[in-house]
Amino acid sequence: MGIEALRNLPAVHEIIPEIAGKLSGLTPSEIKEAARKGILWARQCVMDGGELPSADSVAEKCIHLGKVLARPAMERVINATGVVLHTAIGRASLPPAAAEAVSRVARGYSVLQWNRETGKRGNRDEHIEELIKELTGAEAATLANNNAGATLLVLSAMAAGKEVIVSRGQLVEIGGAFRIPDVMKQSGCIMVEVGCTNRTHLRDYENAITDQTAAILRVHPSNYLIKGFTSEVPLEDLVALGQKRDIPVIDDLGAGSLIPLSRFGIPSEPTIIHSIEAGADVVTCSGDKLIGGPQAGVILGRKEYLNRIKKHPLARALRVGKLTIAAIEASLRVFLEDDDYIAANHPVYHSFSRKPEELMERSGAIIASVALPSNCKMTVERMSSFVGSGSLPDFAIPSAGISIACPDPELLLKLLRLSSPAVAARVEEGAARFDLRAVAEAEDAELAVLIEKRLAELWA
Repeated sequence: MGIEALRNLPAVHEIIPEIAGKLSGLTPSEIKEAARKGILWARQCVMDGGELPSADSVAEKCIHLGKVLARPAMERVINATGVVLHTAIGRASLPPAAAEAVSRVARGYSVLQWNRETGKRGNRDEHIEELIKELTGAEAATLANNNAGATLLVLSAMAAGKEVIVSRGQLVEIGGAFRIPDVMKQSGCIMVEVGCTNRTHLRDYENAITDQTAAILRVHPSNYLIKGFTSEVPLEDLVALGQKRDIPVIDDLGAGSLIPLSRFGIPSEPTIIHSIEAGADVVTCSGDKLIGGPQAGVILGRKEYLNRIKKHPLARALRVGKLTIAAIEASLRVFLEDDDYIAANHPVYHSFSRKPEELMERSGAIIASVALPSNCKMTVERMSSFVGSGSLPDFAIPSAGISIACPDPELLLKLLRLSSPAVAARVEEGAARFDLRAVAEAEDAELAVLIEKRLAELWA
């Protein structure tokens, strides 16, 4: 048959009517591309010395390729890594109210920057400012695109061309080789390092103050700890020094918790409320870490400084859009309620509140529903979860999940990563491990089906 068989290949326009009905949701261009790729597949089969696939086989291939094309690039992920705030897979899962708010605002127009009383242009901060003030006690607030952007904006507005004092022990590098010294340099301020890596004293700050000092910057280290012979200056002491010398104190909190994590059995990170009560003039933090909202940088503090920050040209360049504002407003509202409500209605804190015994029971139910190849074994195991995104890097949360002993756990996890939805897990001690702490209960059955399918593909 050979090359002559290529004459019998259907044309794209002939395939489209056969596959269009089974590819609902695709655009005409995507259906056409699926047909084209299916025909190319059939052509390659012949070029490789094989038989020309049947018309039905070509149509089935086109449909399969069309479904692949229809998969969004931003695929949903079942997070079985045990890391609740996993940066690579999107950090916090939004509260249901926040997801609904985004959907509502995305479906049409909104009062983003429109004063309904006057009918004129309004201020987009008004949607979140009063709420942040109520939750934290701050005098004013605004948002930037993320916490690095917030820090850049604050330093640019408050200290460009002047000196900012910061401890050497706080010159951190966050993910993606993004460093505090680089942010400070970009802002135009002059970084003045004080103290040593492991010990910084109040006198170090005092001795560094000049008539060119514009601010004192405190940075929460977040993703590392220095233990042993160490000391750092409490925020309260920095504030007292700043007030004495009429120098504002900027507190970059990083993760930015609104409530003490100790309520959920986790060591507390510095809270936003503590920073405001301690007298910090400006506080910055992330919106998508311990607040558990969308990516954003929250800036709050004294009104006199926030007014300067809001008027700086970078404020417009770094501002957030309507979907972010809708999501963070709804996320913040959850914290107006008590701990039980927060644990029930906020995915991050729901994950924190789960007991290992509950996770072991769920793991057992998943195992019972999976048909295993003879050369694989699934067991319930105790595991260690982590907060993630730089928070409490050395604290392991007792957890539980599923361990799968199989011939090639790395290959199993690769196939699961390529699934729809994708599954993120880890390999430890030669086994594939699925920590259920950050897996929603509603995802258990879906996870079981995906595991069973991939195991069968590899070793049935």
